[in-house]
Amino acid sequence: MTPLSIGVVIPAYSPDIATLEDYIGDIRQVLNPETIRIEIDAPRQQNVLRLQDIADEVNSSNTRRGKGAAIMKGFDSLTTDILVFADADGSVPVSSLEDIVLQIINGNAKVSIGSRRHPGSNIISHQTIARRILGDAFAFAARQMLPTKCRDYQCGAKAVHREAWEEIGHHCYESGFAWDLEFVSVAGALGYEIAEAPVDWADHPDSTVDTFATSIELATALIDVKRRTSAIAESPRHCDTDKTDRATLTKPDGGAE
Repeated sequence: MTPLSIGVVIPAYSPDIATLEDYIGDIRQVLNPETIRIEIDAPRQQNVLRLQDIADEVNSSNTRRGKGAAIMKGFDSLTTDILVFADADGSVPVSSLEDIVLQIINGNAKVSIGSRRHPGSNIISHQTIARRILGDAFAFAARQMLPTKCRDYQCGAKAVHREAWEEIGHHCYESGFAWDLEFVSVAGALGYEIAEAPVDWADHPDSTVDTFATSIELATALIDVKRRTSAIAESPRHCDTDKTDRATLTKPDGGAE
């Protein structure tokens, strides 16, 4: 049986280049991916040149597209059997990223996500109290509202089989941090088994995430994602658009991406 090929997308905005270099080195050593692609927003040119030396593909945007838009562009561009994304800060170590990928290689799952709230997870360093409270409240609300029930929707490491992405991707529109939530909810609404893998996880206090602005974004998106994924669950084979050009996507209600 031919081994499944692996492609990794790393969305980045103002990353610590040294940390990212080390992380990519670890990914190569452990996962041996066919392609590592960095999708970087509004970068300095010298950083693009440095990343081109360590990644197979670097796609830069002059504007800040958002995490979701960067991941979708990367996934659509890869040609591998398994598509993986990991946050650029390396909060999820490569040993845990490997466990996420193995859920697809060795199991029956087509979608695999890291879960900081899994009983087997090891939280090396915690988020601030405010971020933990907001994160727990959001995860609880999402489990109550969405058709897809998970412990952790927002962990920064996920993997999907290409065949599943071809279907899931047609229903994904969120360009920012809400993309994780949307991806998981769409996958479940379409009937895909979702494997939740425990992770070792260390918070990075220098993250570019604005806690309160992101919380508002996620709360707003939760209502929209609930509406759309409930409709998908009722009519899962409906596709709202062709995803050949993500730059022109609009949501089904006519709102801009």
